Amino acid sequence: MSPIQPPELLCFVDGRFVSGRASFNKISPVDGSLSATVHEAGQDTVDAAVLAARRALQGAWGNSSVNARAQLLRRIADLIEDRFDEIVAAEIRDTGKPESLARELDVARAAMNFRAFADVVASAGLESFLTERPDGRRALNYAVSKPLGVVAVIVPWNLPLLLLTWKVAPALACGNAVVVKPSEEAPSTATLLAEIMSEAGVPDGVYNVVHGFGPGSAGEYLTSHPGIDGVTFTGETSTGSAIMRAVSPRVRPVSFELGGKNAAVVFADADLEAAVAGLTRSVFLNTGQVCLCTERVYVERPIFDDIVSGLAQQARALKLGRPSDPDTTTGPLISLGHRQKVRSYFDLAIEEGADVVVGGGVPELGADLARGAWIEPTLWTGLDNKHRILREEIFGPVAALVPFDTQEEAIRLANDTDYGLAASVWTQNLERGHQVAQAMRAGMAWVNTWYLRDLRSPFGGFGLSGIGREGGKHSLHFYTEPTNVCVQL
Repeated sequence: MSPIQPPELLCFVDGRFVSGRASFNKISPVDGSLSATVHEAGQDTVDAAVLAARRALQGAWGNSSVNARAQLLRRIADLIEDRFDEIVAAEIRDTGKPESLARELDVARAAMNFRAFADVVASAGLESFLTERPDGRRALNYAVSKPLGVVAVIVPWNLPLLLLTWKVAPALACGNAVVVKPSEEAPSTATLLAEIMSEAGVPDGVYNVVHGFGPGSAGEYLTSHPGIDGVTFTGETSTGSAIMRAVSPRVRPVSFELGGKNAAVVFADADLEAAVAGLTRSVFLNTGQVCLCTERVYVERPIFDDIVSGLAQQARALKLGRPSDPDTTTGPLISLGHRQKVRSYFDLAIEEGADVVVGGGVPELGADLARGAWIEPTLWTGLDNKHRILREEIFGPVAALVPFDTQEEAIRLANDTDYGLAASVWTQNLERGHQVAQAMRAGMAWVNTWYLRDLRSPFGGFGLSGIGREGGKHSLHFYTEPTNVCVQL
């Protein structure tokens, strides 16, 4: 039997697949094999995509009804489920994550995103006021919602389809047209979604995909393009800063979900078993490559050793292996380049005086996986907030554990960061749980759980963690422009 030929991924512009100016190889993080050949968009391809999106807005799509768009989003969700296995395979091919995770989180949530925003937009309303002036004049003021326009959608590699649909679904629900720039490390599912869009009946030009890199490539061409009306981006804070500079001359709005250095606070009265299980998930899920993952764990001193021991035991029990192995719990990092970054923090931790509780190196997984981007789940003690390990986002399966003595100290330590995305609090005293969660300088705070979300709730962060909020009606605020109409009565 001949080997399966890796796919060739084209750009998608105005309803058809087109070649790029060049191609590049997407390498599997599992074993270093070639997983796809990807066409890189040049300036001309990006120009064509933006122009196609503008034409779509000026055509029938620009006059489509809310109900018609909601119905279309539900059709897209149905087609994602029809091609579920194919999409799972593409997601795994790019990221190397366990198949169970791709099924239960990434692809399932993609379909859910389209249905959720179909419901949100169908039930959304805008405010109105009956104005009565002292001079006797009366007027009706009401708002009309209009699409933002052509939206540049730039998504990362860690949860590529989940975060892509988290942005595209509300953008389309509000009547926008999009030009998507997926990460060069995870281009497959954005390309598959183009096929689904066409099959669902999305008009040409409404959904476009331009592959490539950042500076001097599709990312820069798109964010600096005069034809876009806004940028939504999830990824590194430094990239968000570069995008802000690119759009600032034209004063375009941005929606950013950026980095995090998230804290967990564990009190002595916590359910230890539940806390260890929750921390295991929040530190190691998707090999720590989730913006919401915990990299700082503050533990009340009487149970510090118990939490360190329990979490280390769970880390050692994680099973690294191929995505198709049902016993696999943990995949590789996304690339050898990212592994080099994470390993540099392993070295830094030792330089800063950390005690390595578990991990700290590259695992031996056999010759067939030797070229993959594997890393050991790692825990440190012996550091505090003055050390870089507790201040800089690492984005790997790592955490530093630090003891505390009082509730006030715990809050101070957790909030001592330039980031402010997420936090979790572990205590059986719910009054304390409410108090501490509300005191967290973070966009999301969980009590006795982690990553349990209602898609209607606000999602986003403070400080270096981003600008704006996504989720439910909060997403609609970015993807629409309200116009007030005043009618004298």
